[in-house]
Order: sequence, then structure tokens, then C-alpha cells
Amino acid sequence: MAILDTTVVNVAIDHLTRDFNSPLATMQWIVTGYMLALATVIPLTGWAAHRFGTKRLYMLSIGLFMAGSALAGAAWSAESLIGFRVLQGLGGGMIMPAGMTIITQAAGPQRVGRVMSIVGVPMLLGPILGPILGGWLVDDVSWRWIFYINVPIGLVALALAARILPKDEPSPTESLDALGVLLLSPGLAALIYGLAESANDGFGAASALVPMLIGAALIATFVFHGLRPANANPLIDLRLFKARSVTAAAVTMTFFGVAFFGAMLLLPLYLQTVRGEGAFETGLLLAPQGVGAMIMMPIAGILTDRIGPGKVVLAGIPVVAVTLGVLTQLTESTSYWLLGGTLVVMGLGMGATMMPTMSAAFATLRRSAVPRASTTLNIIQQVAGAIGTAVMSVLLTNAISDRFGAAAAEGGTQAIPPEMREQVAPILADAFASTFVWATVLLAAALLPALLLPRSKPDPADAEEAGTGEQPVLVHV
Repeated sequence: MAILDTTVVNVAIDHLTRDFNSPLATMQWIVTGYMLALATVIPLTGWAAHRFGTKRLYMLSIGLFMAGSALAGAAWSAESLIGFRVLQGLGGGMIMPAGMTIITQAAGPQRVGRVMSIVGVPMLLGPILGPILGGWLVDDVSWRWIFYINVPIGLVALALAARILPKDEPSPTESLDALGVLLLSPGLAALIYGLAESANDGFGAASALVPMLIGAALIATFVFHGLRPANANPLIDLRLFKARSVTAAAVTMTFFGVAFFGAMLLLPLYLQTVRGEGAFETGLLLAPQGVGAMIMMPIAGILTDRIGPGKVVLAGIPVVAVTLGVLTQLTESTSYWLLGGTLVVMGLGMGATMMPTMSAAFATLRRSAVPRASTTLNIIQQVAGAIGTAVMSVLLTNAISDRFGAAAAEGGTQAIPPEMREQVAPILADAFASTFVWATVLLAAALLPALLLPRSKPDPADAEEAGTGEQPVLVHV
């Protein structure tokens, strides 16, 4: 459910911009807001699991996700939909790490690898089934059902969790860094809000600049707060960045996330606005990317263990960069065979990049540092994705404005009358192609920090730590 909802909405963006008569710069927040909410609750999950118990947390997160889904389905405006998507994300962000904790504790250290390969199945299928399911519901039922469908599934999950999952007792071990939460979450939201507003009023306008400055100030204060020696339990352990592998992985993931997730917002819009495809057909056309990722991720895992993560990532990033380069040549009549083949190869590159980058960060860390490093990198991945959707929507809006005038930029692609779409399709396709140039440049920039990732086979001795009695490791994927 939670994984599907990171992809299922992309194919509905064009429909929602028309249904709510809102510009793209506003509607992209149903994606950005969800990802920001995920980033907000990920660092709270470890504390909450110890404080309330993993079973209670798991069931609470499903209930919160269901409530957000039901309210999102009943949304009456773009603003209400964005707010309910944030609520949905607060629940969805805890489902996966809480579930992972339960699974890894039940599996034990000797079976974690095999269990993770099973848990990885929905993670691989999500990018394939999400757009297809979302497209079918938008075209043949109602966009509201891309949210309502979570409710009956959630009820079944709650019933099974209550019956099957063993009870566990809370074991509070550390205090919550409440100040860190109050600094980081609003800071990120303000920064990204300012970026999104620049599409409407310009980068130097007060409506864009003031939120960005406030966001930057809050984030800077968070960094100062996190590095204070007196802060024993920081929300994010910034001292981890003393390890070169963590810093290199974080920067690589930032560039990759901004470029890749931003591009994933553009593709459905291109297929629907330039090519005139319905939401279901768009979902089918996007499926090859998920197929490529599903093929490569298990192979990349094996290669990471055998030859080192850095070598795998340095092979994966150029593959994705080349495929994004192909998308810079999109026209109103680009062959779907070419597009499908490009997406398969892009999926292969993605599968060889994302998880090996995570693995590279852990290669030189002691076991006790892995949970905090995992949390930190997951936050970075979600935030980078949120920034990517905001930035690419701004760049696309500006590209459309340059070609069609401010009216089209303010109203989005729905401002172009349907009868004129065929005539303007070549110019509109050029606007998308020029936006993909930025995505390609950002993706290629990820190669520089990737050069610093560990390129040797991980040494199991590096992960060992003397002593016992450690708390169970929270695994975030």
C-alpha cells in the first residue's frame, strides 16, 4: 500500500490539475507533500518502536495511513487533497520501517538476507503496478479510488496484524529530539515551498525568497543543534558524516534523487499532455522501467557483495544518465518502442544505483551505527525526491511559459484548449525535452561523489562490534 502510493498518483496529476483547475506548481505538492511526510516520520520510527512497541506502532501507522487515504479520496479542493496526502504520508512512512523491524526480529540474523529478498518483491512491483493500477482507476472508475482502495486492504492488514503478530512490550531507551523535529520538518517544507512558488512569481519574488530563507535558517539551526555535544540523541546523527562513505553516499543519493524522482513526475505528464494518452495507457507505458529495476536489483545485490558497492554504482549512474539523455530528444511522435526500451534500461541503471549506494554507506560503519545511518540516508532519499518533483515542475512551468506565455504557465497544460493540442504538441514536447536536460545534468553530477564510494568487497569484520545487549536494528529500505 505505502509503496504503491509513492507511484500511483503520478499518472493522475494531469487529471487532477484539470479537475481542481489548479496549476502544476500547486498539484505537484500531492507528491511532494507525501514524500516530505515520509521523511518527517522516518527518524521518529526507531524512537516510537521502543516507546510504544513495534506491533502497536505498526497497527497505528496502518490506521493513520487508512484515515489519510479515506480523507484524500473525499477531498474537495487541491489544498485539502494536499493536506490529507501529508496525513497519509505520516502513516505510510512508519509502515515500512516498523514492518521491517518485526520481520528482521522474527527472522534472526542468519535469515535476514533471504527474508529481505522476499520483502523486496513489493518494492520491485510497486513501480510497475502503481502507475497501471492508478491509471485504470482514474480512467474507468474515479481518481478518488486511488485513495479509497487502501481502506479495505488496510482493514484486512489490521485484522491480520492483531491476530498474528506477537505482542511486544515497550522498552523506552532514549528521549525524542523534539527540537530537532520542530526545526527540520518545517525547514524542509518552507524551503521546498519557496522553490515551488518561484514557478508562479519568479525566483527573486518575496513569496519565493522569504520561505526559502526561513527554511534555510531553520535547517542551519538544526545542523548547529544536532552537532552540540550536549545533544545525546539527535534526530539525525550528523557526526556520521565524518565517515567518507556516508558523506559520499548522501551526496550521490541527493543528486540522483532530485534528478530521477523529478524525471518520474515529467514522464506521465508528457504522455498525457503531448501524446494524449489516458491514465491507464500511461501506466502501461511506464511499466518497463519497473521491469528493468526488478531484473537488476537482485543482481546488483550479489555484485555488491562480491566486488564492492562503488563499482556497481559507477556502472549504474552512467546508464541512467544516458537514458535521461535520450529523453532530452523527445518529440510529439517519439516511437513507443524506443521509449519502452529506454525505460527498461533506465530501470536496470536504477536497480544498480539506489540500493548499492545505501550499501556503500554501511561498508565501513560499525554495526551500532547502521540504524542511524540507514535512517539518515532514507530521509535524504525522500527529501531529494520531494525537491526533485518541486524543481522539475518549476522548470517545466518556466519552459512552457517561455513558449506559450504566462497564461499557460499559470494555468498549466490544462490551459491549452484540447482542439489546439495537436498543433502545439511539437512545441510542448520541446518544453519537456528541455526540462529533461536539467535532469540529465543533475544525474551526471552524481558521478563525482560516487567516485568516493568504497570499491572493495565489504569486510564482515568491519561490521562486528564487541559486546552484547544492543537494541534490535531498525532496517529501513
